[in-house]
Amino acid sequence: MTPSNEFAARHIGPRTDDIESMLDVLGYPSLDAFIDAIVPGTIRLGRDLALAPGKTEAEVLAVMRALAAENQVFRSYLGQGYSNTLVPTVIQRNVLENPGWYTAYTPYQAEIAQGRLEALLNFQTMVSDLTGLPIANASLLDEGTAAAEAMAMTLAIVKHGAEAVYLVDANCHPQTIAVVRTRAEARGVQVVVRQPSEFEFDPSPAETGATGVAATVVGCLLQYPATDGAVHDWRDVCAKAHAAGALVTVATDLLALALLTPPGEWGADVAVGNSQRFGVPLGYGGPHAAFYATRDEFKRHIPGRIIGVSRDATGKPALRMALQTREQHIRRDKATSNVCTAQVLLAVMASMYAVYHGPDGIREIAERVHTRARQLADALRTLGYRVDHDRFFDTVAVTVEAAVRERVIAAALERKINLRRLGMNRIAIALDETVSEHDIADVVACFAIDREVTLAEPATMSAAAAFGSLARMSTYLTHPVFHRHRSETEMLRYMRGLEAKDLSLTAAMIPLGSCTMKLNATTEMIPVSWPEFGAMHPFAPVAQAAGYAELFRRLEADLCEITGFAAVSLQPNAGSQGEYAGLLAIGAYHRSRGDDHRTVCLIPMSAHGTNPASAVMAGMRVVVVASDARGNIDVDDLRAKAEANAANLAALMVTYPSTHGVFEGSIVDICTIVHASGGQVYMDGANMNAQVGLCRPGDIGADVCHLNLHKTFCIPHGGGGPGMGPIGVAAHLAPFLPDHPVIDLGHARSAGTVSSGPWGSPSILPISWIYIQLMGAAGLAHATKVAILSANYIARRLAGSYDLLYSGAHGLIAHECILDTRPFKESAGIDVEDIAKRLIDFGFHPPTVSFPVPGTLMIEPTESEPRAELDRFVDALLAIRDEIRAVERGDAPRDNNVLKHAPHTIEQVAADSWDHPYSRERAAFPVPGLRERKVWATVSRIDNAFGDRNLVCTCPPMEAYE
Repeated sequence: MTPSNEFAARHIGPRTDDIESMLDVLGYPSLDAFIDAIVPGTIRLGRDLALAPGKTEAEVLAVMRALAAENQVFRSYLGQGYSNTLVPTVIQRNVLENPGWYTAYTPYQAEIAQGRLEALLNFQTMVSDLTGLPIANASLLDEGTAAAEAMAMTLAIVKHGAEAVYLVDANCHPQTIAVVRTRAEARGVQVVVRQPSEFEFDPSPAETGATGVAATVVGCLLQYPATDGAVHDWRDVCAKAHAAGALVTVATDLLALALLTPPGEWGADVAVGNSQRFGVPLGYGGPHAAFYATRDEFKRHIPGRIIGVSRDATGKPALRMALQTREQHIRRDKATSNVCTAQVLLAVMASMYAVYHGPDGIREIAERVHTRARQLADALRTLGYRVDHDRFFDTVAVTVEAAVRERVIAAALERKINLRRLGMNRIAIALDETVSEHDIADVVACFAIDREVTLAEPATMSAAAAFGSLARMSTYLTHPVFHRHRSETEMLRYMRGLEAKDLSLTAAMIPLGSCTMKLNATTEMIPVSWPEFGAMHPFAPVAQAAGYAELFRRLEADLCEITGFAAVSLQPNAGSQGEYAGLLAIGAYHRSRGDDHRTVCLIPMSAHGTNPASAVMAGMRVVVVASDARGNIDVDDLRAKAEANAANLAALMVTYPSTHGVFEGSIVDICTIVHASGGQVYMDGANMNAQVGLCRPGDIGADVCHLNLHKTFCIPHGGGGPGMGPIGVAAHLAPFLPDHPVIDLGHARSAGTVSSGPWGSPSILPISWIYIQLMGAAGLAHATKVAILSANYIARRLAGSYDLLYSGAHGLIAHECILDTRPFKESAGIDVEDIAKRLIDFGFHPPTVSFPVPGTLMIEPTESEPRAELDRFVDALLAIRDEIRAVERGDAPRDNNVLKHAPHTIEQVAADSWDHPYSRERAAFPVPGLRERKVWATVSRIDNAFGDRNLVCTCPPMEAYE
């Protein structure tokens, strides 16, 4: 083992002799001969990636330490939706830094996800209580995205004609306005940004222009408190909006709502914002969990994931994802949102912050922040400055002459303090829970310049005195979960107890097709917690973030080499957002050439559901391309539809290898056909784990491709997020990459802004760059080969017991395989869900169920799982097949067998009564190894239909659990 392959040998599960044995099973003399039989020669890279050899873990951490040292963490009072916070160390160590939490997957298998589901239900309850709205989801990507989703929901609810207008408060955070404007422009919605006092909900034809027909004002977005700190009373605006049939969305601050009347109590229909200041590091912009709450009547329109309370087969209360769990996969081009990734790990942290502090602690923090803000305002008034607002929460805005402003900003920088320039002659100072009286004195000294000032202790002031009729009178966080865990002992045991209810990569393989649940190595994760990366404000002067800038440059260069593209944008915060950003770039490119009419997007029938949803969000019209009998793109149908739509063709969206897990040999011809008709090729990079080091999207013919860093490049899924979906583009699309209103990214012809942060979620980008550095060119290519080998090994071992739905040349597949379990429905009354739930009894997370083909299992083992785990998984599926045969033979009843009642809980197995024809031992320990180590489902099979009929998405009263 040499330093150049030391880490790769630990990242890749199968040993050399395992690889040889697996190749023997498949009948190939070498790994290269095997790969040559799978990957078409026409697309092979033909050389090693131009990346450095793999480094040791110590070497890479030393490089990261040097990069971190180049970041200067000033005290940033810049606000705009981002605040410094004190992360309770018990939460940092036991959630953020705990693989039991960060390696878990989205809770689609609720029976082994009750812990994180409870934490997310706490998050929803926290959001619902503080916003005063009854329905909240389990997080979105960031505040800007949440506001854009609110606009989209408004469009879906409010009846309107051909033209729609959306009013936006000029005092919203600038990045929020930019994200909303970008989404609106793609949808053909006119955004009007002005002061809410000037909002007109019944505009005249002259005001809306264009067709001469008055457009419909469908809704408005307000900021509360405003970006400059002012706290306005928006009751009259709400009344006017509702009188005109429009909906009101309010972007707000959870901590402020501990003291201010919640939006739901004064008329808001939707409340959105960022939960970052509830114990989540700044991270130079992310990842952070956005919140979204709305009225009960809109619950079936809410985007993202809702955690609901249902019951299991025994009647015991149980949690699961409710309603539109994968709405974009079900409704596709009719979906109202393409949201796929949430920010679960960060939502868990925010919810635990509320559990840790409780309502009294949250209020005390809010009062302390507000008191410091009043102390600052009083001192500035003493110095003769004009404080702009009498009613504010944490942000003080001051009007000064331009020359004075620059002197103050310069004086602050000398003290390593960042203050916000606001307009031409204003300064804003946004305070947070970390601010001490010493910090206030330093800020005041910057304004005092050559004068002396003594800080006065602010007079005690009640919320009613500070905010008048906008003072909060209602209670919040009343559920016992927010009152029980005051000591660290109780808090630790609560979090550990929830963790024990879940299955993560710490316990077993998670063989989900299309999701690539691979090793998230400890070394990759370590810098995430370093303050040099975690404590940076996203809008700090770029000169203070030289380490981050160099990290971005190096990561972008590596991703360009891996993909074959000319440029990369790191801004998209999820794969679905990467799709959207890539299509926006394609649309902007066409418009730059005068081809505004190019709006048709060809999408194969087999595509991920986010593809058509993203295309519609980007303002395109979807035309579906058929699949052939082998699951490949029907090239003749593609050619016919490309030619028929040649005048208006914008793009083709194609996943490679295909969603069916096959390297389609026609991919180069497919790209040529689309280009010949004037279109661009968008490649969905969800399956990039089968390409790295073997072929490159840019060489194949793609013009843009998004990369799921939370799949191929080792950012952990975190129970359903964070994710990252940067896009690589060919040179002609580079000018149209996303830009940002606060930090200039240099894309003058940008298609817009897709995320609140300029670089998405920077604090997790070190994970992917470290992975690339540790693996090196040879390690990355070897990992890809082993991932493909492992999938084929599983498929071959299962041959004869399960039918492989699709395969490519020589009966081989790419990095994932689809097993057809549909025949068992007729032969034994066993469906795919029964098999999935039975796998839980064997200690595994089930593969992807019923996607992309209903009634099937899609399996992706990745390169990180050792052969012993692959064999354990195969043996489990073979044992399940024997159980199905028992039903087929009549040895087990069709309606009362071990599969129909899976998963089995320890409570059921230990109960006094047992009314099944199979033994308790057969139910709980189908193979001997489970006696030594087993992950138990904590609830039996959940009744999803009951939960949707009786939707409860906040913590129910404790009586419900009795």
